[in-house]
Amino acid sequence: MTKLRCVQIYLLRHGIAEEGGAGVPDSERALTPEGKKRLREAMKTAARAGVVPSLILSSPYRRALESARIAADELGYKDEILRTKALIPSASTSDAWQEIRLHRDAASLFLVGHEPLFGLLAAYLLGTPETQIDFKKGALFAVDLRSGGVRPQGVLKWMLTQRLAGG
Repeated sequence: MTKLRCVQIYLLRHGIAEEGGAGVPDSERALTPEGKKRLREAMKTAARAGVVPSLILSSPYRRALESARIAADELGYKDEILRTKALIPSASTSDAWQEIRLHRDAASLFLVGHEPLFGLLAAYLLGTPETQIDFKKGALFAVDLRSGGVRPQGVLKWMLTQRLAGG
C-alpha cells in the first residue's frame, strides 16, 4: 500500500485594513498600523509553533500582499511571494484548489487572502463544504492535505487568531 504524501496548507486572512472609501478601489486598501502590529505578533507565534512555508502565494490585493510580506519576514521566508487572482475575495474554491494543485510538490503552502473565500476554502479543504468557519482578520488556519486529487482530503491541525496570539 502506497502512503499518501502530506502537504501542509496554511491559510492566512489579511490583517486589519483601512475602511473602503470614495475613490479608493477595494484592491488598494492598505493594512492599518494596528493591523500590521497585530499580524506581526500572530506571525511570531506561528514561527514559534514551527510554521515554515516552502512557498507563499498571495492575492494581488494590497492588504494581502502587505500581510504576506509580514508573514515572510517573521517566518524567515526568503523566496518570491507569488501573486495569484485565485485568492482574491471573489474567487471560487475551485479556482483556489486548482492553484493549490499546481504547487502540490511544495512541502508547505502558505496562502494569503480574504473572506469570503477563506472560510469557504477552509471547509472545502476539510471535505466539508457545508461547514461554516468564522475566519477573523489575521487568523491562520493549518491543515494537512493528504491528497492532491480532484477533491481534497484535509485534516485540521489548528487555527490561530490574533487574540489567541496576544495581538
